[in-house]
Amino acid sequence: MSESARTPRDRSATEQRILGAVGTVLAREGFAAIGVNAIAREAGVDKVLIYRYFGGLPELLQAWGASGRFWPRIDELLGDDPQTLLARPEAERWAAFFEHFIDGLRARPLTIEILAAEVLERNALTAVLEAEREAWGEEAARVLAGRALAERPELRTLTLLLVAGVQYLLLRARRIRIFGGLEVQSDAGWQAIKQDIRRSAVALFARPDPPPT
Repeated sequence: MSESARTPRDRSATEQRILGAVGTVLAREGFAAIGVNAIAREAGVDKVLIYRYFGGLPELLQAWGASGRFWPRIDELLGDDPQTLLARPEAERWAAFFEHFIDGLRARPLTIEILAAEVLERNALTAVLEAEREAWGEEAARVLAGRALAERPELRTLTLLLVAGVQYLLLRARRIRIFGGLEVQSDAGWQAIKQDIRRSAVALFARPDPPPT
């Protein structure tokens, strides 16, 4: 079938196959070996379509990073009822963000493998995904935290440390069951982590009493 005869559904299905192949090739071969030819073979398409639909490998990785396959999108973190979540107090929004973030990463074992590979090798392609995550972080802060992070910069640092800590624990959970007394391979262990984050949020976002006059 010629390109002009393809329906939008045909193109969309092909794009989805190509995007799916990106993660498979990354997990299997790592960033050093990934290329248009390998992705095209995995997707079962002519590599010309990758250039036609995405522009090239960096643009393809950017599209993959933004697709939600690699990293939870903001709408996923907002849950099934975004308006209700955004109307909640800051502490509840912050706790819910981490609950959804943890669940989102745990549901993406391929992402954990790719994060592990990133630790060992950094290049122009890993930089594309890093840029996507930085943009994600800015959007998450704007949508979920509101004025709190701007008014209290220390909360931004604590949030960053927790985001990094969640990723680190998931990386360690690839090989070990217990870390610091926590069951990092079990649902129960992660439920305990989420409960502790929620309890911490109440204290972190409590409004301090005004100083005495």
